[in-house]
This record gives sequence, C-alpha cells and structure tokens, in this order.
Amino acid sequence: MRQWTRDLAMGVRFAFAGGREGWVRVLLTAVGVGLGVALLLLTTAIPNAMAVRDQRETARTDMSFSATGLKKGDDTLIVGDVTTTYHDKIVRGRELEPEGAKAPLPPGVPAFPAPGEMVVSPALKKLLDSADGKLLRERLPDRVVGTIGERGLIGSAELAFYRGAEGLAPEINGGVVDRIKRFGAPQQPSEPLDPVLILLILVVFAVLLTPVAVFIAAAVRFGGERRDRRLAALRLVGSDARMTRRVAAGEAMAGAMVGLVLGAGFFMIGRQIAGSVELFDYSFFPSYLNPSPLLALLVAVLVPAAAVLVTQFALRGVVIEPLGVVRTAKPARRRLWWRLLLPLGGLAMLYPMIGQGNDRGNFNQYLTIGGVMLLLVGVTALLPWVVEAVVSRLGAGPVAWQLAVRRLQLSSGTAARMVNGIAVAVAGAIALQMLFAGVDSQYTERKSEDVTGSQMSMRLVDDTPVATAEKKLAATRGVEHVYDISESYLGDARTDPQHFAPVSVGTCASLGKIAKLPSCRDGDVFVLKGAGYAYETAEVVKSGRTLWFDDSDDDPATKPVAWTVPKDVKGVQATEDSTRIGRAGLLLTPSALPAKAGRMLTTELFLRLDPSVADAREYVRNTAALINPYEEPTQFTSVQRNEKYAAIRGGLFIGASCVLMLIGASLLVSQLEQLRERKKLLSSLIAFGTRRSTLSLSVLWQTAIPIGLGLVLAATVGLTLGVVLLKMTATPVSVDWMSVLQMTGAGAAVVLVVTLLSLPPLLRLMRPDGLRTE
Repeated sequence: MRQWTRDLAMGVRFAFAGGREGWVRVLLTAVGVGLGVALLLLTTAIPNAMAVRDQRETARTDMSFSATGLKKGDDTLIVGDVTTTYHDKIVRGRELEPEGAKAPLPPGVPAFPAPGEMVVSPALKKLLDSADGKLLRERLPDRVVGTIGERGLIGSAELAFYRGAEGLAPEINGGVVDRIKRFGAPQQPSEPLDPVLILLILVVFAVLLTPVAVFIAAAVRFGGERRDRRLAALRLVGSDARMTRRVAAGEAMAGAMVGLVLGAGFFMIGRQIAGSVELFDYSFFPSYLNPSPLLALLVAVLVPAAAVLVTQFALRGVVIEPLGVVRTAKPARRRLWWRLLLPLGGLAMLYPMIGQGNDRGNFNQYLTIGGVMLLLVGVTALLPWVVEAVVSRLGAGPVAWQLAVRRLQLSSGTAARMVNGIAVAVAGAIALQMLFAGVDSQYTERKSEDVTGSQMSMRLVDDTPVATAEKKLAATRGVEHVYDISESYLGDARTDPQHFAPVSVGTCASLGKIAKLPSCRDGDVFVLKGAGYAYETAEVVKSGRTLWFDDSDDDPATKPVAWTVPKDVKGVQATEDSTRIGRAGLLLTPSALPAKAGRMLTTELFLRLDPSVADAREYVRNTAALINPYEEPTQFTSVQRNEKYAAIRGGLFIGASCVLMLIGASLLVSQLEQLRERKKLLSSLIAFGTRRSTLSLSVLWQTAIPIGLGLVLAATVGLTLGVVLLKMTATPVSVDWMSVLQMTGAGAAVVLVVTLLSLPPLLRLMRPDGLRTE
C-alpha cells in the first residue's frame, strides 16, 4: 500500500508539474469527468426534486376534509377554485375570502389580496406583462399587487394566482368552493406503485446512468498516447513496468479529482439554469435539486477509483520501455468470446423474471439493474471488436477514405471509445421506447373519437340560464356552432332504485349530433342501441312502465318526478361523436320531458370551433369565465395518462435530454483531444501538399464509420433488451420502427453537430508551422 500511495502521489505531481503538456491533459480529463459528475449529481437530485414538488403541492391543498362542513369562524377562509387553461398550460387560480382575522394564509402569500386585486407567480406576471398574455389578461383583469413566494409554488415556471373575492359563502358546495381552517392535506400512506411502474423507474435510472459511467471511463484516458511516450522516460531512470503504470494511474486520478471539482461547479451552474428552464411541462427551483449526501459521497469516491482502475486496464497491452512505447507493432486480434459473456450474463439475470407482469409481486431490483447494465455495458465490449473486424476488411477508395480507413486500422480502439457512450445511450433509449410503448395502453386511456363534431364543452351549473350562455358562446369569435344537451337518470323505483337508465334531453338538431335519427319531431323518445349501460337500460325501459327522475343532489326538498315510458320508443344507433361524449340510455326531446323534471337536469353546451381562428379556445375560455368563473370549459382530448406513469415518463424525457447534451459536450472534448494528438501528423500532410478538404473529409469518415457501426450494434442490443423487458411485463412484443429510426437518427445528429463544431479547430491545426517543436 505504501508503494502504491507513493507512486500514485508521484503521478499526481507529474500531472501538475509536467508543464503545458501535462496541464492540457489534466484539463481535458477534468472537463470530461466534470461533465459526467455534474450529470450524475443532477440525476441523483431528480428524485428529491420530484418529492419536494409533491410536498409543496400537498402543503397548499385547500380542502376542508370535513364530512359535515365547517362553520364560519374567526379562523376560517373561503376558497374558490378558478383554475383555467391558457395555450394548453394550466393556470392554477384561487379566489380567497377571509372570514376573520385568524384566517390561514396560503403558503408563499404575504397578505390577502383585496377584491379586485391578485398576487401571481413570477412566471405568470411575466406572461401577463408580455404581448403573448394579452388574451389571458382579459380573463384576469385584477390588479397585480404582489408575487407568490417559492413556498407556494411547485416550480419556477408554474403559472398561478390568488385573487381577492367577496360574497362566496352562498357558493360553498364542498368542491369548487369550500370553507377551510388550514392549508395542507392530512398525512396519508402513499399508494404503492405497481411492479411495472417500479420496473420502469429501475430501467430509466440504469439506462440514464450507464452512458455517464462510460463517458467518465473514456474521459480518464484522454491524451493516453502522449502520456505513454512521456512515461518511457521513467523507465530510463530506473522505474519498473508496474511502477510506471501506477504513476500513470496517479496522473489520471489527478485529472479525475480536478474533474470532481469542475463537476461540482458545473452542477451548481446547471442547478441555477434549471431554475429558469421548463422541460416537458416540468420546472424546478434550484433549491429543489439537492443530491442525496450518501450518493454524492459515493460519486466522490468512485470516480477517482474508476480512474485508477481504467488506467491500469488500458495499459495492460502496452509495453513501455526505456527507449519508447511498443505500440506500433500489429496488435493481436481482439477475442470475441469474453465480450459475449457480458450481454449473455445480462440476459441470464433478466430471464427468471420473464412473464412476471403485475401478478407476481415486484421485480428483483438487483437482477433488473444488473441485467440491464450488463447488456448495455456489453455494447462497449463488443463495439471495439466490431469496428476492428469491419475496418480490417476496408480498402481502396478516394484519398480521404484511405486516410480515414488506415487511421482506424491503426487505432480502432480509440475510435470505438469515442462512440461508446452514444451507442450505449441509443441502445438504452430504444429499449425504453419499446417498454414505454408496450405498457402505455395500461396507463393511458385512449378514445377513438371523431373530433369533427365538437371540440369543447361547458357544463352549466347554479341555475345559469341556458339561452343566455348559449347566445354568449355563439357570439364568441372562433365558435361556429353551439348545441346543448341535458342529462339526468331514471330509476326503477321512487325511493332506493336498484337500476338506472341515463337520459339525454335535447332538440332534434342536438340529438342528431349524438345519434343517427331516421326522423325526429318534438315529443319523440329514442333509446340508444349497443351503447353503454345497454343491460341496465333494457332492464329499466319497458313500454308503459313508470320511472322516476333521480335527484342527483340528494336534496330532501326535491321530490322524484314520475315519467311513463311511451309505447313508440324508437331504437337508434349512436354516432362516433356520442362515443366520445359517453352517451347511453334514453334520448328525449323537450316536449317528452315532464314539467317538473327540468330542475333535475344538468345542461352541457357543446361547441364546434373554426379551425382557421388560432386562439379560438382562448376566446371561448374568456367568455366562459364571464358566465361562470368556477366552470372551466373542457377541451376534448384523445389521451389521458395515469399521473404516476406520466411523472416517470416526464422524468425520463428530462434525464434523456440531459444525457443527450452530455453526449454532445463529451464527444466534442474527445474529438478535440484526438485532433490535438494528431497535430504533427496533420501538419506533415499539409506540408507535403495534401488538400485541406481531403483532410477534413477524412476526419469526417473517421467519425462516421465507427458511429455507423455503433448505431447498428446499439439498435440490435436495444431491440433485444426491449423484447426481454416487454416479456418481463407480460406485454405483447411489438416494435415501433419509426421510434427506432428516431433514436438512431438523434445519435447520428449529435455526431454530425460535434463534427461540424470541430472543423474550425481542425483548420487551425492544419498548418505547416505545426511541425515546429522544442
């Protein structure tokens, strides 16, 4: 241990006292390692950030949680939910009416706004002050008197407001308007995630972190060829081969330690930037991004240790002698058998869990993470063999091609190292895409609807006059047509009915939107065939039978209203539009409705919008806010995702974006290091008259050939891993080839951008004066 410590310390001294050459290598290594460390810290901070978001959301919950309702007191507050939507972004809104001096303040709000005033989030204030917020300003005309503090928001880009109100007591209904004594929800045990969601989380972390580890391992080998030549001098003054390798490891460890410092700095910079960025509708405050101390300590220990181990492993095939480095002799061909053990071992670890799904408990997390990582690391082991096997068979072609191929034949390992990270990231992305696409149907409700009928709807409550609301909405810019349909239920008994049949009431024109009517006039009654509640409807709707309109509000003052099923009930088929709205049961025209049953109906207005009006939905929401601020119009969508699944999916997209940026930055550093290594060679070729365009094209080929092979290998491993994961979740195997092409295309695009960015320094290096040396 003493000898190891002494030799490692000598390597650290050489790194910092080796002149400009040593400093450049340390800096390159440190930047590469620093980028990886920053992403590791950021990734370990994301779970904490999501947890803090949930805590903030829970802390500002404004429900009474009282079964009987609270009485007015000195410490009560009336809260009205006036949340709205603007350009597909949720704007969280609340009306506040304190009923006493001790009324609770919402988190982050310094004082209650008076009626006509509001406090807003910084992001909402910026939007309202901009030209983009003009239509929203019409909906929120109150005077802004302050901003909501960080404690009251779940993210820096959240749009939220609290406005003052009065006279809310008559509106209290225990839902949209409620009386509370405090903010926050009682502590309840969280619902456990199902096994498939846990599997998604495990795979996401394995896929995102493996490329980072690969990048760090590659970064500690920057400048390896020049370093090995300098180490020959140590042999000349008496060190043996083992000591030389330990000194080299110390030099790499020095770069890794500086990389830790830079990584912490990059993380702090990224942490601040995260406070002003929104990705996939997620935003965070910098204070949310606090990595786990244990994980941060683990990173600080493992990164320098990895630098030592990787250097020792890299030098196993290099003979450093007193008069030089024996590297130019033809190396032995790489062996394939041990490289196949990694992916095969990964498959062996995942195999016992195939077919498990949600029925056999949680997946073994150690086998899952280990199996996925072995498969992905197998890409880094197989890629050098694939590159060597292919480039050894390449031959004649243009000068640029020959230069590139010859360079790859001499150092195929270096070329493979450059693209290892991208290949691993693409393989993981393809597998995750397959897994998410496969289980998406389990957590996503998809509706096969015809959206040409209507695009929005608004429910009318609190005795809002239907004719008035319909007239206002019909006059709104961007609205082509409005029709109304009212809903209720018919029971088979006056009290405690056992069977129900849904009822929809509307004019012939309105009912024609939801059913295929052969003919219709006021007074007709229809029953939908093959729609929802078909069995219930058949049990209840029988000719001559007396049914009762159900009081859905359970108001004791409202007595059931009798209705007799007529003899000439016509059976009709539902339209595609009615599938979306969820119609079922009976369809009544107004004259067929008993006189006193109108109060038991809930009316909904359906709007068809003009597609040529860009902000038609915002105009509708502005009008709706004037009719009833507590009833947000509904925009019909075809997809509704499980919240936990959506959060995991959003976290994946954020992490993947960060990894993609790391891929580009690290690859650029690696490319610059490779160009620096070849400075004299490039200068020699220029001095002999080689054209710059030829050299530039050869550099492009040197990158394109390995990345092409790497992407093919990544697609193969990614598809294999995706198939295994789908079989583990007991999901039918299917491949979305368009997504596979998108993933591989994204990897190729990153390489293309990096190559273009490396051209300016390449042109600077291609000068004859680069031959000058000291």
